[in-house]
Order: sequence, then structure tokens, then C-alpha cells
Amino acid sequence: MSESTTHATQGIDTGAPVAARLSLLNRFLPVWIGVAMVVGIGLGRVEPGLNRTLDRVQITGTSLPIALGLLIMMYPVLAKVRYGEISRVTTDRRMLIPSLVLNWIVGPALMFTLAWVFLPDLPAYRTGLILVGLARCIAMVLIWNDLACGDATAAAVLVAINSVFQIVAFAGLGYFYLRILPSWLGLSTAEVHVSVWSIARSVLIFLGIPLVAGYLTRTLGERAKGREWYEHRFLPRIGPFALYGLLFTIVILFALQGSAITHHPLDVARIALPLLCYFAIMWGVSFVAGRSLGLSYARTATLAFTAAGNNFELAIAVAIGTFGVTSGQALAGVVGPLIEVPALVGLVYVSLWVRRHFYAREGETPT
Repeated sequence: MSESTTHATQGIDTGAPVAARLSLLNRFLPVWIGVAMVVGIGLGRVEPGLNRTLDRVQITGTSLPIALGLLIMMYPVLAKVRYGEISRVTTDRRMLIPSLVLNWIVGPALMFTLAWVFLPDLPAYRTGLILVGLARCIAMVLIWNDLACGDATAAAVLVAINSVFQIVAFAGLGYFYLRILPSWLGLSTAEVHVSVWSIARSVLIFLGIPLVAGYLTRTLGERAKGREWYEHRFLPRIGPFALYGLLFTIVILFALQGSAITHHPLDVARIALPLLCYFAIMWGVSFVAGRSLGLSYARTATLAFTAAGNNFELAIAVAIGTFGVTSGQALAGVVGPLIEVPALVGLVYVSLWVRRHFYAREGETPT
């Protein structure tokens, strides 16, 4: 991102209005995202065979172009993390414990509830949504957290913890929410098969590669040129690539699924409604929890966005691997990020508004 955004993230007040301190890319982000969506759908409609071409080469069930976009998107954000300060985050139980509860108890339970409330007659879509709820975010949340001026170091730690829990708990939670809990409640059940290795491989690729690259970049950059040069000259140069990667990923996603979206608009709308409720409820509950616990704005925002986001790469890969690429479960997984992107962009602006109007009164620097 721009140097001004780097200042904002670190809590440095330049004295200028918010919009004036943002780069052109950041200032009109919703516009660029809307354009990216339209371009993607247009590409998918103009060239029907494009989705097959783009999806032909895959990494852990995810299209190679999407994988490349995600890696480009995450690298600048992880290069910004001050890795020497990680212990400061890991010792903060006020943040770690609520994060674990929100991500691994509240989030899956809420999505299960919403899926059954809104889609009782559509078992395939319902199962797809439950899988989305079980896959906790390890990728795009870093972008939302960064745009909302959250704590980058805390976000990296929480994402790493989610990754470990994902490897250990995803398969078991899938069995519980699709087989055991519905059986206890007298509801219909579903079954999903996913190996621990496939989850670990997804985490290693989509988090491990940019994490190692970001760590090495900061370590070697600071060693060679010092922190001042690294944070105020180097980071502003690579920062915009995070949003370039985001926009590229959105174009590819919509190009891959543009046909499904335009041919099944009512299905997409029905899937979208519980997702919108999920993002709003998870973000709101998490933000209130962070404020109630006395966390700073930066950490409260990080808690909220890491709880609200989901790992759509994993959910889509599991849905495709278990039920097939044309299944309703896969469509529900794909609709997830298509709704998450505009929803969480909107919540970024809500978050910044809350900071300006509430946290500034308590002595925190406004964004």
C-alpha cells in the first residue's frame, strides 16, 4: 500500500483528512473491486471456455491463477509484519483466547445455524456453507486487517494459529457438524472425506510461502538498510501489489464462476443471504468483544476481521474433491468469497468510521 497507509497502520497521524492520506488505489477500492467483478463476469460470458482453461492447472484443488493472485496478495502484507514483536502478541491472553473461541466455536456453530435456517430445503448448498464456516481464514483477512489499520503482527500470529488448528481440527469438525450434530437434532446428515495432508498442503502453500518470503524480506532488508529505510521506502513500493493481487484474484474468480452466477441468480441470492448475516454477526460480535475486553482499536479490528473471514480456498477444494466441480456444495463454496469481498470491504469502512468517532475520543489516533 502507499506510504500514507503504512503510517496509518502504525498509528502515525499526519494531520490530513483520511481520504487525502490514502493512495488513489486505496481511496477508490470499492470502485476497483466492482470493476474487477464486472470484468471477470464479462470474460466468463464472452469466452465460455475460459473457465475450463483457467481451472485446468490446479494447486491443491485451487486454480493456479487464483493461487498466484493469493500469493502476490499476501506477500506485501506479511513483509510488513514486525516479526521481532510476535512474543508481545502471543502473551496477550485477552486477544488469543477470544480469537480461538470466536473462530473455532462461535463461527462454525453460527454458520451451521444460518445454513439450516435459510436453506432447510437445499441440502447441497447447506453443506457447502457449513464447509465455508469450518474453514477459518488464512489469506484475505490480512488484506482486510491491513486496510482497516489493524495490528499486522497480531493478524499474522492469529492466522498462524488458525492454520495449525485447521490442520488438526477441520476433518473432525466436518464430521461433527455434518454427521453427529444433525443426527442429535433429528436433521438430515451429510458426509465429507478430507485428508489431514490435503489441508496441511493447502496451508503450507497459501500461508507458508508468503510467510517465509515476508520474514526473509524484512530480516534481510533491515539488516542491509535499516528499519527506517525498510518501512518508509521499501514497504510503500511493494505495498500496492497486495491490492493488485486482490483485484487479479477477483477477476479470475468471477471469470471462473460468471456463468454459474448469471445462470442461477436466485440460487446465488439464497446462498448470499446467510453469508451476509454471518459476516455481519461475526464481525459485530467480535468487535464488541474486543472493545469490552479493553483491547486497542488495532487489536480489536484484527480480532473482528480474523473471526469474520473464511478460508474459501480450502472450502472450495474440499467441496470439489468430495462432491464434484459442478455440485451445489462447490457452488456454495464459490459464492462465499464473491460475497465476502464486498461485505468485508464494507466492514473495513465501518471499522474506520468507528475508530474516528469512538476511539479518537479516548486518545487513539484516528485513521
